[in-house]
Amino acid sequence: MSHLIELAAYEPDFAPNLGSLVRLGVCFDTPLNVIDPCGFPFSLKLLKSRGLDYVDKAVIHRHDSWQKFKSKALIKNNRLVLMSTKSSKSIWDFNFESKDCIILGRESAGVPEHIHEEVHERVYIPMPGNGRSLNIAISAAIALAEASRQLR
Repeated sequence: MSHLIELAAYEPDFAPNLGSLVRLGVCFDTPLNVIDPCGFPFSLKLLKSRGLDYVDKAVIHRHDSWQKFKSKALIKNNRLVLMSTKSSKSIWDFNFESKDCIILGRESAGVPEHIHEEVHERVYIPMPGNGRSLNIAISAAIALAEASRQLR
């Protein structure tokens, strides 16, 4: 995709999931934005232990806060697309565009309500089973695969 889509992890709680997002970003040629604070001590050394050799190949941007991330995203003309179980718009009915930034909330709490109001779009992944939600890295992979399919 060559940087058509970006990922953003909002205040990630678990280093292994962030490591999975790093690996996913490298495999899909997708930059990863990390919005602080993290629920663990962030370091490239720690990510290397979780993301194998992918960290050296990854494009990772850290942001001190949601507002700083949002300001930079808007300057780059990114459309902010929040993955949320609270959305009524299915990912299968959503049209991805180049420069979309797919935002994933905290594993433990999602994102605050004000972020739901500040993003351009909110989408969910239909799950016909009885599960409450998917792991954020799995959700990101599904969203990136669908965006890739649409934008190929």
